[in-house]
Amino acid sequence: MSFASLAASLPVDGRQSETALKVARGTTRLLHSFGLSVVSELPLASGRRADLVALGTSGEVWIVEIKSSIADFRADQKWMDYRLHCDRLFFATTLDVPCDIFPKDTGLIVADAFGAEIVCEAPEHRLQASTRRNVMLAFARAAALRLAALADPKGPYGNEL
Repeated sequence: MSFASLAASLPVDGRQSETALKVARGTTRLLHSFGLSVVSELPLASGRRADLVALGTSGEVWIVEIKSSIADFRADQKWMDYRLHCDRLFFATTLDVPCDIFPKDTGLIVADAFGAEIVCEAPEHRLQASTRRNVMLAFARAAALRLAALADPKGPYGNEL
């Protein structure tokens, strides 16, 4: 089975709107162009679930919180906790959402289904070594389990994905 056919067989999570899925796709393409690996919907030690977590070759961790509308941004303030789990925190949104609603101390990505652009760089705030290790292990475990589930859809993976 080719990589393209594996990717095409990924199940849709069901929690995200069509707009959020498009933003995630374009943002993931951008992050990959920077040499980052990306896992979506990654559970964090705090119990939160980050929309996109990107890992660089040097171990740098970025979290991208996707907001598909003004109402989505206003209804969800849990993003403040994500800063504790990354070196850089970004929001990603569409051209239809005004950029001035997002906090100035975070980065901003504008995306559609085909690509994305960083409009504002995120400030760096380096993780503690123990937190970095925990995030990297969660990332590696999620990626490995998801790949195994693609290869063996009826396997014993349960809710760990």
